Amino acid sequence: MKALISSVWLVSVLATGTAAAQPFPFNDAGVTMGHWHFASRDVQANKMIFVAMGGTALTTGEVVQFPGVRVNLSLGTGVPGSGESVGSVVNHVGFIVKNVQEQTARWKAKGVPVLPGNNNRPDQAFVVTPDGVRIEILEDKTQTMPIRHEHVHLSVPEAEMPKAQGWYAKTFGGKPGTRNNAPVVDVPGGQLRFAKADTAQVPTKGRVLDHIGFDVKDLQAFVKKIQAEGIKLDEPVRKNEATGVLLTYITDPWGTRIELVQRP
Repeated sequence: MKALISSVWLVSVLATGTAAAQPFPFNDAGVTMGHWHFASRDVQANKMIFVAMGGTALTTGEVVQFPGVRVNLSLGTGVPGSGESVGSVVNHVGFIVKNVQEQTARWKAKGVPVLPGNNNRPDQAFVVTPDGVRIEILEDKTQTMPIRHEHVHLSVPEAEMPKAQGWYAKTFGGKPGTRNNAPVVDVPGGQLRFAKADTAQVPTKGRVLDHIGFDVKDLQAFVKKIQAEGIKLDEPVRKNEATGVLLTYITDPWGTRIELVQRP
């Protein structure tokens, strides 16, 4: 019965476009995957792409909702970012679908810029937004929903990969593991993956993909925990009076800007 109620709730959230909370439950640390935040040069062009891919445009703000993640298309400043995702710490982000070839054929017909997978892998494809944000599309034939958030892929020097895995696991209560012999950390709604970069990559702040975000159950308690672990806030916790959202930012040791959000 609980599973049925959760399924009905998720369907109603996606259908109405109100999506006040994430469809994946918090982990023991009170964390779930939250959002990707773009500083788009062309908000409407990007919105068209994400809606064509199966996202739901919300009624407030320039936001498209997918199971597991919100895609925020503009910063409050309105200033567009400079620099594509490749070359920054967050090299790309990813979705997973039931059948890559069938799904991407539908997207192409709607004008979505789809590129083939590496070595023409049939179970992989890429979408590159007009701003240069790279999105990997992978396949899971057991998946029931058409599309869901799957991962955020960070590029760091090889010696830093285990450190990055440990930092994300500790900070966000994630579950460390491996995928294709590379370190990963699982959180509700998605996976953090770590790939080798020859040199340190450019920080995300100011790029088109400016930051990623996690939703937290109790922001004040979470901030107290991470400060005790030596993590400094980029700015004090503040409240968006229009939405009731509490938020702040941190930056990981490799340059990934991260928003922490408590939704009402």
